Amino acid sequence: MPVQPSRNPASSASETPVRGQRADARHNRARLLQAAREAYALNGTDVPSSTIARRAGVGAATLYRHFPTRGSLIAAAFSEQLAECVAALDEALRDDDPWRGLCSVLTKVCRMQAEDRGFSAAFLEESPDDPDLRRERARAEAGLAQLVQRAKKTGQLRKDFHPSDVTLLLLANSGVVRQSPEVSLAASRRLLAYFLQSCRTTDGTPPLPQPAPLRLDDLYGPPHRTD
Repeated sequence: MPVQPSRNPASSASETPVRGQRADARHNRARLLQAAREAYALNGTDVPSSTIARRAGVGAATLYRHFPTRGSLIAAAFSEQLAECVAALDEALRDDDPWRGLCSVLTKVCRMQAEDRGFSAAFLEESPDDPDLRRERARAEAGLAQLVQRAKKTGQLRKDFHPSDVTLLLLANSGVVRQSPEVSLAASRRLLAYFLQSCRTTDGTPPLPQPAPLRLDDLYGPPHRTD
């Protein structure tokens, strides 16, 4: 069954302030989100919650009142990026040219990954308390698999390409985004170009080794401590 575009992309109760919050509570929440975005962009999502609280100029108790779990803070901090990622997938699924759609979504996701080191974990974080994130991740995997099959049927994508190769690309891309923003973007664009060129169907191309058993959540790796 075809994957349907999301009508409620990356929405979560953690994205918007709770109605009825006092002005000082809203201000503290905004400071926490800004501090989290800055810290995650520089160092990824392994930054301890206590560090984010100090960066925001509030106590740990204040942070946990607004964001009881690490996953809820990550989801709120990256809600805009998550919505953009979901929109890119929806646009790719609507494209009449599946190869163009696949190239487009991979280009956008790799760019987002290169621009912000915390992006991958934001989308791929294991968040048992956030069903919206789990649902969007599952829909992304299904949508990517659908794009891959469509592109194969047109003859533009090599037949031995596997959906897990997208995860392989993002794993490789995450390794080149540890430099300055300018270098990261340049390296990411070149890596993606190599990847896409190797994926095109060409005569006489030897077959690939068997695909690795990778899933999108493998990008995040084993569980990390919260502080």
